[in-house]
Order: sequence, then C-alpha cells, then structure tokens
Amino acid sequence: MSLLRSLCLLLLVAAFGAQGQVTVEKPAIELTVEQEARLAELLPDLRCLVCQNESLAESRAPLALDLKYEVRSLVAQGKSATEIKHYLTDRYGDFVLFRPPFDPRTWLLWIGPFALVLLGLLVLVRQIRSTRRAAVRAATTAKPADPAALKKLLDE
Repeated sequence: MSLLRSLCLLLLVAAFGAQGQVTVEKPAIELTVEQEARLAELLPDLRCLVCQNESLAESRAPLALDLKYEVRSLVAQGKSATEIKHYLTDRYGDFVLFRPPFDPRTWLLWIGPFALVLLGLLVLVRQIRSTRRAAVRAATTAKPADPAALKKLLDE
C-alpha cells in the first residue's frame, strides 16, 4: 500500500509542480528616446540563448526576457554597445552574438563550412576521375567480342 501511495504522491507532484512557476516582477527601467533607439539597434545583434536562431528582439523565452532586462539596465547605465557586447560575451561567450568576431578562437566557426564544402567537392572530383579511369581501363583491356557468339545471342 505504501508503494501505491508514493506513486500517487509522485504523480500529483509531477502534475501540479510544473504549473507552479513563480514569476518575479522586476521594476520598470525608464529609458530616454535616444536610449530606446540604442536598445532597439542592439537587440537584433544579440542571440537568444534558448531559441538559438532568434534574436533577443524576437524571442519571448523567459531567459531572453531576463537578458533583455539586463541589456536594458546596461543601456540605462550609459554603457556603449561595445561595452554591453563585451559584458555579455564575457558572461555567455561569443555564442550570444549573431556575428561573432573573426579571431583565432572562432576561425573554425567562420572557415569550417567553406572547408567542408571544399572537401566535399574534392572528394566528388576524385571519385569522378577514378570512375572515368576505371571505365577507360575497362574499355581498353576488353577483349573483342566473338562475332559468332554475338550472332547467336541476337538470334535467340
């Protein structure tokens, strides 16, 4: 009976525990028109860490909303776009930027796709040349057909 009671308790916790999310209201940060414009210009350049293919401006994920609030507070403090991006990359890595910098840490990210396409083309060209060589070799080393055998095959 204790096992059944534990199982029922576990199901209740699983069913109602997920719905009991607590949201904390944050104080509104007032920005000037100039700061709002800077924020609107900066958010599309930053990636949502949850959605990955959406900018912070587009994302509605809870983590993205927190990150937007943080960026908003940094803009309110008078930080420049470069300072804000530096702060975020120090904290979250270059992944937070839609356009990571071209430096030794990100060379593979920038050059990798082109290198893979080039490697694929080289393999394709090599395969085509190998197939052609094999076909030429087979054609030059083939024995001439016996005319009597061919006539017999065609007559059947």
